[in-house]
Amino acid sequence: MKVPMLNLAAQHEGLRDDLVSSATEVMDSHRYINGPQVAEIEQAVAEYSDCLGAVGVSSGTDALLCAMMTLGISVGDEVITTPYTFFATAGSIWRTGARPVFVDIDPVTFNIDPARIEAAINVRTRAVMPVHLFGQMADLDAICDIANCHGLHVIEDAAQAIGATQRGRKAGSFGDVGCFSFFPSKNLGGLGDGGMVTARDAGLLERLLQCRNHASNPKYFHSWVGGNFRLDTLQAAALMVKLHYLERWTAARRSNAALYDTLLAEVDEVTAPVVRPGNGSVFNQYVIRARRRDALQQRLTERGIASAIYYPLSLHQQECFAALGYSKGQFPHSERAAARSLALPVYPELASEQIRHVVAAVKGFYAG
Repeated sequence: MKVPMLNLAAQHEGLRDDLVSSATEVMDSHRYINGPQVAEIEQAVAEYSDCLGAVGVSSGTDALLCAMMTLGISVGDEVITTPYTFFATAGSIWRTGARPVFVDIDPVTFNIDPARIEAAINVRTRAVMPVHLFGQMADLDAICDIANCHGLHVIEDAAQAIGATQRGRKAGSFGDVGCFSFFPSKNLGGLGDGGMVTARDAGLLERLLQCRNHASNPKYFHSWVGGNFRLDTLQAAALMVKLHYLERWTAARRSNAALYDTLLAEVDEVTAPVVRPGNGSVFNQYVIRARRRDALQQRLTERGIASAIYYPLSLHQQECFAALGYSKGQFPHSERAAARSLALPVYPELASEQIRHVVAAVKGFYAG
């Protein structure tokens, strides 16, 4: 039995007519840039995320970059974040000229450990950028309390967490801004790159709108420098079609994760994901900790079962960040996660028989 990591063909099969219709509407209008579908998806995502407003941008990476540029983060500033995440988190900080400052993760949730943040704050610190990794929100109450005490911005990297909740509040609604990705593999994925920045402040929203269009205000006049971060109208139209199914897909992911939890409870060599009380994970990935991870992955591959390693090398060990002066062993929880974590398929269209096949292969591997 073949089990892919993701099956977009299955997802799009029932949506094809609506997706084609939405694309045709855009092509017939010839409004490829800032067409009405962009404003429509912005309003819908803002309402879905319980925010005042949202600004569509060209990718999740550009969402982070646009947010920081709008907040005035630049050369000489520092932004505290996690070393265990996708590269764009720290890469976007670096691109502003600021310095990413890493603190280790909570070994249970994989998210940044709030207890370690305060020690990393100094006079150059401008913001904290928590990542809601794998679909579970970081501890925003603790993080926002620390940020408020020190006058820091909070930039939620919610690229993997649209719809995730903490005590009933949605990802993207806690910080100054929330940054989302619509990369095709995300829970709400487009037909290419796309992203969104949410905010709770009207003035900040206006500056975000300016920033995504070279900070032009009015046209051809610039009092500060922004970028070309616009969300394509075609992508906005496709996302509007898919947003109607997001809650259904999230429920399916949670159901699949629950089945994995039950079946993997018998495997001592594997630790299933832990969702903290008060959190509602959307399981963008289902990531286990596994002994002999690499050998397990090889066995799964031989059985036709896809898996993925998120992420094989912590950011503080990346060659491009050598100038930051971090060393191996400095963030042991992050390094341990990089060495033992393995994502199993969890996409909404996954059948229970496929999940049982995956778990049977895992059990078979450890049974020798």
